[in-house]
Amino acid sequence: MSKGGYEQFCPVAMAAEVLCTRWTIVLLRELMAGSTRFNALRRGVPRMSPALLSQRLKELEAAGVVAKSGSGNGQAGSEYRLTEAGRELIPLIQAFGFWGQRWIDAELSLSRLDVQLLMWDMRRNLDPDPLPPRRSVIRFRYDDAVAAQALWWLIVEPGVGVDLCSVDPGHDLDVEVRADVRTMTAIWMGHETVKTALADGRLSVEGDRDLCGSMQTWLGLSPFASTPKPALGTEAG
Repeated sequence: MSKGGYEQFCPVAMAAEVLCTRWTIVLLRELMAGSTRFNALRRGVPRMSPALLSQRLKELEAAGVVAKSGSGNGQAGSEYRLTEAGRELIPLIQAFGFWGQRWIDAELSLSRLDVQLLMWDMRRNLDPDPLPPRRSVIRFRYDDAVAAQALWWLIVEPGVGVDLCSVDPGHDLDVEVRADVRTMTAIWMGHETVKTALADGRLSVEGDRDLCGSMQTWLGLSPFASTPKPALGTEAG
């Protein structure tokens, strides 16, 4: 536990010493979502330094929340998984997300854009079922992103899964999606739809007609996107 803890016997305070250090809840979100390797966890928390990530993993391991396994050398050969104690936190982490989606103003959340995290989450939640039984290659172009983060490829291989590339994989494209980062984030978070963004020209989708027409279906959304907002007049504050 943290040396600067609350020094209270209360279970809430004791749990907070383990869970409320910076980045810990977000790291637990990544573990809950299925990331187990150090580099995969880094992609889910791209603004977290490798040193701090390593430190938080060690703290969670010491607290019995995470178990480390693997015979490889160093972090590269290790896997990190939630223990029984860690899995009991899943409803708590989900509740954080549902609360944030419901009560945090959408404009505030859309002021914190991160194209790397957006694409990583989209890769994880893309639904391959509506796609044809062959390799599908979808390129996303963000004209407002810095050059190194402007192009991304989602590659869907039947029986293999979904891969994300930031360097051209050399495959023929099936679909190209073009938008600004804010628009795609708003769609991903469920604040608006593909249809509305297409209608006002903030989104363009070109390529295979069937894939373009079913984008809202295969894109998948944030697990919290369907959380209803509070009724008018009951907003926080």
